[in-house]
Amino acid sequence: MIRGFDESVFVRLVLLALASAAPNAFPLSQMGYGSLHELAWILILPAAAGLMVAWGLLVWRGASSMARLLVHGAIAGAVATLALEAVRYPGFRLGFMPGNLPRLMGVLLLDRFVLGPSTLSDLAGFAYHFWNGASFGIVFVALAKGRSSWWALPFGLAVGVGFLASPVVQALGVGPFGRSFGWHFAATVMTAHAAFGLAMAVLIERLGGLDARD
Repeated sequence: MIRGFDESVFVRLVLLALASAAPNAFPLSQMGYGSLHELAWILILPAAAGLMVAWGLLVWRGASSMARLLVHGAIAGAVATLALEAVRYPGFRLGFMPGNLPRLMGVLLLDRFVLGPSTLSDLAGFAYHFWNGASFGIVFVALAKGRSSWWALPFGLAVGVGFLASPVVQALGVGPFGRSFGWHFAATVMTAHAAFGLAMAVLIERLGGLDARD
């Protein structure tokens, strides 16, 4: 390690790299860097294992507060995905979105694009969807450690903007930021991610906030 380099910054950079792997896998697959099925084996699962190893090392090194923050971020992000779904799914049913994204992700994860969705692929898609929520929770706590939990709201909105600008939206055929599909698409996405950020802020606050000191 470079002399003078703050270890806590190094830890957060490692956590950021590992936690961002799963959410980035879907956009990377749409950019042609491999199918989502392939990226699950070479990126999503190894990064998830890496996070578990990182958590174990934090506990072993006595960084119990940072280890606890990692767990709280994952829990808050996964549970906050329910708030996102409370907006996204009705929006999909009302025709505000062009497809059921978790179902599509499941089809791609299990390489069933020709065969179509199944119960197993739906389970895989929603598992990936909620793991992405947990991953974003870890990304947030790694970025916002020591700050107010309420930064989760603008963080959620930033994730929504990132999704609208991502290759995933382009692949759905709705144009940049969903403009070709109508304003309902972007409004649903941003409202869902605002709900995600707000729920995550409340949950992290109830779990003890972002003040991780050992």
